[in-house]
Amino acid sequence: MGDHVKASRSSHHDEEPLSPAARLFHAPRFNVYIIVVVGFKTRLNPDVVKAGLEQTLVKHPRFSSKMTKVNLEDHVIVPELDPKIDFPDRFVEDYVSNVTRTPLDLSKPLLELHILNIKTSDAEAVGVFRIHHSMGDGASLISLLLACTRKTSDPEALPSVPVKKRAGSTFNSRDGFWWFFLAIWLFLRLIWNTLVDVLLFVATILFLNDMKTPIKGAPGVELNVKKFVHRTVNLDDIKLVKNAMNTTVNDVVVGIVQAGLSRYLNHRYGEETKDGQVKQSNSNIPKGIHLRTVILVNLRKSAGIQDMADMMAKGSKIRWGNLIGYMFLPFTIALQDDPLDYVRKAKAAIDRKKLSLEPIFTNTCVGHWLSIIKVM
Repeated sequence: MGDHVKASRSSHHDEEPLSPAARLFHAPRFNVYIIVVVGFKTRLNPDVVKAGLEQTLVKHPRFSSKMTKVNLEDHVIVPELDPKIDFPDRFVEDYVSNVTRTPLDLSKPLLELHILNIKTSDAEAVGVFRIHHSMGDGASLISLLLACTRKTSDPEALPSVPVKKRAGSTFNSRDGFWWFFLAIWLFLRLIWNTLVDVLLFVATILFLNDMKTPIKGAPGVELNVKKFVHRTVNLDDIKLVKNAMNTTVNDVVVGIVQAGLSRYLNHRYGEETKDGQVKQSNSNIPKGIHLRTVILVNLRKSAGIQDMADMMAKGSKIRWGNLIGYMFLPFTIALQDDPLDYVRKAKAAIDRKKLSLEPIFTNTCVGHWLSIIKVM
């Protein structure tokens, strides 16, 4: 049942130690869940879903390592819904918000599947997964998804995952000096960027805060009930920009977020009432605005999504669990004449962060911090 499980490995019933990330996710008032909403082209048959989970999910040690038998009735919830309900999309959003208000029972495998046989604008039925983050990170859950699926062409075979091919080496011995010089330069940049990022990380813990903006909540806002609102974005459109600009999907997504925040803040700062009229100038965003986000980073040596289904196998070299670090990414908040400038600036910031060991440092700090708290 994830990193939190108590394993009975011997007669004295030793407890399996918690990983640093799992201990963090189990800290008081730090209930962190992964919420996944999946749309389906057909209505879901709960009996078929439970039978499939019985043959796949329940057999995996992460979900069945307790001595008690897993009862799927406790984890698959099928509410009775009116198929002609008004505003089904809003209903799903409200349903997901309500699900997060109650904590999961720590004595059972920490996941739930809610089957909503209701037609929305995007699907004929909706499945809502709620999984405690101590069960694993995104890479682990993708491996679980792959391990629970089979090919339509071969019901006994696991799905194949495309692997990015590495470009062939074009190394020329005559250019060896320049390659050596470039390696030294990149190494020095790595050390410098890491030093700067670590100092900013420590400063953030001690005193460095982002600027107060209309999107920054007051103290205690994290305890308020959350509202989940989703919008569908065409991945083909994102890939079109990615290929045209030779960037990554993450670069484009961060650029989109920067553009959205910039336009929203420009609108909010421009709402100055004067004689009952709303005054709006071309750019109302304060200069030098300081705003950051936190990005989680997969620290596994295997880059990308490889044959992740093997992670569930015993002795797999790809580690399950929470193996993640995080980094602070500064946002460029400003109105750009060229919309693609948002993507260019996002790529520049992310490329700089790729030459830094900040995620490894933050991951290590969490482990040491929790160890100190445990001792105290």
